[in-house]
Amino acid sequence: MGDFGQQLFLLTGTGAMLIITGFYCILVSRNLIRTLIGIELLSKAITLFIIIAGYMTNRTALAQSIAITFIILEVVVMVVGAGLVIGVYSKSGSINARVLQGIEGQEDSRE
Repeated sequence: MGDFGQQLFLLTGTGAMLIITGFYCILVSRNLIRTLIGIELLSKAITLFIIIAGYMTNRTALAQSIAITFIILEVVVMVVGAGLVIGVYSKSGSINARVLQGIEGQEDSRE
């Protein structure tokens, strides 16, 4: 296997491991912080695959611009997710996802 093939195999394997770990964090863990970390790992794997695709098709500039746009969207999602986790923690005192089933909203008293 040539140098290019080894690099491609290593990067693809790394991306696959990130995807597997991300899905594990999302599906198995009930901790909301670990769920956010799982989403982050999945988005990093997607970014890696975008860069690999750009490298293989000799469109690195396009791949870099898409990756940067995706990273910006990823940061927005993480900030919103962290805000939701903070809201859940302030309401329930726990970051366990099972606690979300018991949370009820407050009634509006401005009638």
